[in-house]
Amino acid sequence: MSTSVINKHNFYNLEALKSIRNSKTELRRLGTKRGIRCDGSGESERVTVVKNGNDSLEICRVLNGMWQTSGGWGRIERDDAVNAMLRYADSGLSTFDMADHSAMAVSLQLLSNFTFSTTKPETKTKTKCHFRKPGLNRIRCEQTVQNKRVIEVKNGKDSLEICRVVNGLWQTTGGWGNIDRDNAVNAMLRYADAGFTTFDMADIYGPAEDLYGIFINRVRRERPPEFLEQIKGLTKWVPPPVKMTSSYVRESINVSRKRMDVASLDMLQFHWWDYSNSGYLDALKHLTDLKEEGKIKTVALTNFDTERLQIILENGIPVVSNQVQHSIVDMRPQQKMAELCQHTGVKLITYGTVMGGLLSEKFLDTNLSIPFAGPPLNTPSLQKYKRMVDAWGGWSLFQALLKTLNQVAIKHGVSIPTVAVRYVLDQPSVAGSMVGVRLGLSEHIKDCKAVFALILDEDDINNIQEVSKKGKDLLRVIGDCGDEYRRA
Repeated sequence: MSTSVINKHNFYNLEALKSIRNSKTELRRLGTKRGIRCDGSGESERVTVVKNGNDSLEICRVLNGMWQTSGGWGRIERDDAVNAMLRYADSGLSTFDMADHSAMAVSLQLLSNFTFSTTKPETKTKTKCHFRKPGLNRIRCEQTVQNKRVIEVKNGKDSLEICRVVNGLWQTTGGWGNIDRDNAVNAMLRYADAGFTTFDMADIYGPAEDLYGIFINRVRRERPPEFLEQIKGLTKWVPPPVKMTSSYVRESINVSRKRMDVASLDMLQFHWWDYSNSGYLDALKHLTDLKEEGKIKTVALTNFDTERLQIILENGIPVVSNQVQHSIVDMRPQQKMAELCQHTGVKLITYGTVMGGLLSEKFLDTNLSIPFAGPPLNTPSLQKYKRMVDAWGGWSLFQALLKTLNQVAIKHGVSIPTVAVRYVLDQPSVAGSMVGVRLGLSEHIKDCKAVFALILDEDDINNIQEVSKKGKDLLRVIGDCGDEYRRA
């Protein structure tokens, strides 16, 4: 018995489908909900050969699709899954289809000793085949769209591919619970294995850079080289407002390189406290020099406003992204910043997208005005974003927003945080959104995976905007992106 896997999900060549022997195929327009329905009649060959010149592969004409191992269809137990694969193969269904961003599928590949090839992460149309009762010889194929998992941020010759849902490591600083080093690194590996391969940290985030250094060495030892290439570590440098000399900048960056145990930082995101001190331009020029030396791959910003971003770009600094606070409540980046980004190609990486957990079922139908009546605001992020809620419109309006988000979530079979992240990812110029990870304490891999399968329709968007627009204009209340850190 020959066992193999092919990797193309899309029916691009409809004429080829029409010519399938011994079958009568009814084709419907791609992209419609009715999809494609294939009616088979008579006795068909079980296998076929796909080839081009000297290249060929014999496959079973009914493929076992493994998208369902990604988690949205129920928990997969490893040994049971491999045994099921063997039963399919033993019955003659010997071709398996998967993708490299399905961590479970790749793991099952290693366990089953089958020959596999995989697809690169991309926006694609997946085909799900539903088998009817034996003897009816019919397979109904429906097409669903999967959102793009990775994206490239770039400026000129500088570019970096990141996962669109970024693992935020602010939570390692201690205010969310004690972090055990080994448990934390194991959790980082689980996120990476699940396809969440981008980690965001800062020099001021306690042990975050050190944990990344331990983690990346585990990846080097325990994962294949192509997996290592997918891992990205984005760090921030938050210096005091001192004179930005070349030696000072170099020494500071070398500290992060040593802690993260990398020769070159994938991305260095620069923060500056005081715009009246133009030293930020000196620092960014020195960072650009380090990039040219290979110490940094991409230079980026965090919490800069629109005016300063334009000045920085006009000074020839090749910024690829600006990390800013952005959520359904805080839409400031879409008022000024996004327009400049669309003209220049700079992307936004967002944090505060689920507002520290406030945008979740946990806070639905709660009244925080009554002491001890609701969930405690017992983390720095909950306390921070509760202040944003107060500035935006208060708890009653926030409850109306949560109820709307809950209706959308129930409609799509996902959670409120999943809807909140998807909504921001769909905004102009947004490349990625941060979801904080409490390593070794709690996990939300399932919710994060659901982000890539969720597509918000026009009704969803209109319903969300109807509530969100009732809030105050935070650009007028607080100022532009990052101004919350610079107000007296």
